Amino acid sequence: MVQGATNWNTESTEEWLQQYVDDWIAFYRKHTHEGEVASYIPVLQEANADHLGISIIGKNGTNIRSGDTDVPFTIQSISKVLTFIVACMERGISYVLDRVDVEPTGEAFNSIMHLEMKQVKKPFNPLVNAGAITVASLLEGKSSDQKLEPLFELLEKMLGYRPHLDIDVYESERDTSMRNRAIGYYLLEMGYLESDLNISLEAYFKQCSIEVTIDDLAKIGMILANDGFDPSTDEEIIPRQVARLAKALMLTCGMYDASGKFAAYVGIPAKSGVAGGIIALAPARVRDEELPFIDGCGIGVYGPALDKQGNSIAGIRLLRHIANKWDLSIF
Repeated sequence: MVQGATNWNTESTEEWLQQYVDDWIAFYRKHTHEGEVASYIPVLQEANADHLGISIIGKNGTNIRSGDTDVPFTIQSISKVLTFIVACMERGISYVLDRVDVEPTGEAFNSIMHLEMKQVKKPFNPLVNAGAITVASLLEGKSSDQKLEPLFELLEKMLGYRPHLDIDVYESERDTSMRNRAIGYYLLEMGYLESDLNISLEAYFKQCSIEVTIDDLAKIGMILANDGFDPSTDEEIIPRQVARLAKALMLTCGMYDASGKFAAYVGIPAKSGVAGGIIALAPARVRDEELPFIDGCGIGVYGPALDKQGNSIAGIRLLRHIANKWDLSIF
């Protein structure tokens, strides 16, 4: 709790919060040198490893932004949350969960070891690559563009504009992603895919290549924090049950094989991507004391220097600090 504040909705309090976040960005930026930008997708190597930015949007419209806030980047694995949501809205939750499980793996995002060792009947969850490619195959449409049109429509409803595909990143992923093609062939052999392998992979590569900003991630996080309801438009954009299921997956599976530690030490639903983005959210809390964003908030972070798990190394430390200082944890 920030000392001396009694009303978190005043203009002066926003100034205090802004100063604190500015200071925290400056402090945690020095940790960016401890990570490395993603190299297995060639275009992502062009990112500035020193970049670090955050955007926080509250239910009442309060927006605290600091650091490198205007740098666009591709959404990468954060898209897995959104395609899962789209699949559930199109096909129904039961249909999707009959084909993709909701269990953490404890393995790297691009591993299929557990699938081979345990001979399970479906991928462990939709936030690892095997599950996400399977979900892409479930999306309706005969081409990758048709499959992803509902995703772009959902993004447009949430963001107020239609984000575009970064063609350079898409082509870089398409041309170098041998591991994902291997995963795809394994899924095809096991009968997991419901559409053509190449179309499913193309849809997956394209969804990862959608360009966003940290403000976009914060806005999406705010809507998810509010169970799919957008308080700025008084509109339900995502069905409540689907939004809650997506948040549960983010909490248990969203940070690759560091998800358990993130849940324990940060305690909020989040999903990362290897371009350096993190979407996080804090639902409304019931507390006796006054706290910032007590009604809930969405958070977008960008820091392309990654740790060994593929998460933003400075971004995670920044989120842990903020979650602890402002008591954002859902536990």
